[in-house]
Amino acid sequence: MSALVAALALVLAPLAGPVSPASAAGKPGVSLSRSEAGTGGSITVTGNGWRPKTLLMMLICGQAVPSRGVIGGTNSCANADGRAVTTDAQGHFSKELPVTEPPKPCPCVVHVATVTGEKAEADAIFMVAGHSVEPLPKEVGGGRLSVLTDTRLDGSSGLLTWFGAPPSRGLVFTVGNIGTAAVKDPVFQIGTSHGVFAPQWEEQDWRGTIAPGKKAQIKLPVELAAGAHGDYTVSLRYGGKVLAEQPWGVGRPWGVTLFWILLAVVVPAAVFRVGMAVVDRVRPRRSAGRAGRHRSLRLPELASRVPRPAPFRMAKASPSRVPGASASAAAPVPPGTATNPTLPWFTPDNVPGTAANGQLSAPHDTSPTTKGNT
Repeated sequence: MSALVAALALVLAPLAGPVSPASAAGKPGVSLSRSEAGTGGSITVTGNGWRPKTLLMMLICGQAVPSRGVIGGTNSCANADGRAVTTDAQGHFSKELPVTEPPKPCPCVVHVATVTGEKAEADAIFMVAGHSVEPLPKEVGGGRLSVLTDTRLDGSSGLLTWFGAPPSRGLVFTVGNIGTAAVKDPVFQIGTSHGVFAPQWEEQDWRGTIAPGKKAQIKLPVELAAGAHGDYTVSLRYGGKVLAEQPWGVGRPWGVTLFWILLAVVVPAAVFRVGMAVVDRVRPRRSAGRAGRHRSLRLPELASRVPRPAPFRMAKASPSRVPGASASAAAPVPPGTATNPTLPWFTPDNVPGTAANGQLSAPHDTSPTTKGNT
């Protein structure tokens, strides 16, 4: 029975297409319905061992082999004709992929990689019929760098970043030389990607030499475009191989939003004020008669027209009405002589107990004496 199963496996193996080595080792892998096809055709890509419910991207890439990966990164792939697929609950998928010539010459592979979450990828050898074939570039020297510790992003956003300035950080990582030759002045590539888009790579030089078996801590600057916000991924690549990836959450520049809100409030208010000033200047003036009537109602002029009450004046005492008044009191006063106004019924001559000369006098003996009954 076992011999029959083995014979069937040998017969069906060519029909199943090439299988990636990772699939045989229990890791995520892919298999193709055909190992060669021309432009305009299509192949069926099948995958097993992937995480359940994971979004994957399938691409045809040139200048790549499974042992070294895609040397030029996604720049060596036909990105415009790639296809996205989601694995099922068992980590399986199967989807048709159109055949297109990649921008780099063959050897070619079908490259499948995760879009979100933990990074995982697999390659399957594929030949694009009619596409040029060139040997792979040789590895320079015998040095090999590997990331020894987790990478991190150092730095913080300043006030200008809150108003839309380009966010910047420093990618810090430690690499070790696991090769047999020293690595001098290595050239790294820093890539930044947003969402499902492919990273944009930029070369960064590091001056120094890493001897075999030695390690070094390296810090490379990373900068995004002005106004960038959202979830980004910073990737580190050396020698065509991605060494590390680091997520980066960039906050929204709320200062720009506040500026536009204030602009939306200030500009209409300024336009309204200018419009009111123009209307006040061009409107017709009032007539003179109406203006005169309005001016007559002003408070200072109105107060001046109110009749004032006559001042209080004391009546002059008549000598005939005041008992004991002398004839000199009734004589006319020469003009220019100051007189003290006195009450008509109260004069110095008739004060009780006062004589004509102004001195007090004792009671007369002839005054009646009141006595009680004897």
